[in-house]
Amino acid sequence: MLVDIQNLRIAFETRTTRFEAVRGLSLQLGREKLGIVGESGSGKSLTARALMKLLPNIAEVKADKLSFDGQDLLTASEKQMRQIRGKRVGFILQDPKYSLNPVKTIGVQVAEAWRTHKGGSKKQAMEAAIDLLDQVKIRNPREVAYSYPHEVSGGMGQRVMIAMMLAPDPELLIADEPTSALDATVQAEILRLIDDLVDSRGMGLILISHDLPLVSHFCDRVMVMYMGQVMEELKASELNSAQHPYTKGLLNCIPSLTHPRDRLPVMTRDPEWLK
Repeated sequence: MLVDIQNLRIAFETRTTRFEAVRGLSLQLGREKLGIVGESGSGKSLTARALMKLLPNIAEVKADKLSFDGQDLLTASEKQMRQIRGKRVGFILQDPKYSLNPVKTIGVQVAEAWRTHKGGSKKQAMEAAIDLLDQVKIRNPREVAYSYPHEVSGGMGQRVMIAMMLAPDPELLIADEPTSALDATVQAEILRLIDDLVDSRGMGLILISHDLPLVSHFCDRVMVMYMGQVMEELKASELNSAQHPYTKGLLNCIPSLTHPRDRLPVMTRDPEWLK
């Protein structure tokens, strides 16, 4: 088992208030594909960042268990976390334009990720970077390697981020809304690419999104979150048979080309959902 989380709670406290952003979340993940879906603010990204210990100091993180491959992350030092972040767990962020260094070429940045975890000379790292760019299906990878981030499109920038995360051969890939800034055609290409790479490398995948149909198409299981709690967890193939009213409400709000409606239903929420 790669990930084991039991009763995770994440809270933020100010001088006047205390807000619990994630409340009692539990999940287990092996080398499979898990989709975490929900509205903005439901705690999806916070859960992933807690696993990587990337939350700010003001965040209060508690859990009965928070481990990666048997290692307790709650007590792990920063030195131990550096052996996990990037090397064993890759984290693809939402917008590559804000994640890539604008003053370094793409090849240098991918090579840096490879060399940090694998060593070798600068020449070896650059050749490995070009090979990785080729693996993520970038045309003319050698030419792109000597380009700067502002010289490539959003879709290509996202492929570069994926190449950087794959450089150390991680065991788990976390993709936090990796296609949110891309158009529909490029979205499908990026997700197919992630899906193929995860299958070919035998990795685990956590795909965070607000798009239920998209996640159900690419994942084995789907976890639905609302206000920091898990409402429902089910097989992706059984999504249309969801039982929880929140999941049903999200599905009902999706427009359909085959069954058009004059007006989409308004999402209703029941305070009883929250424990």
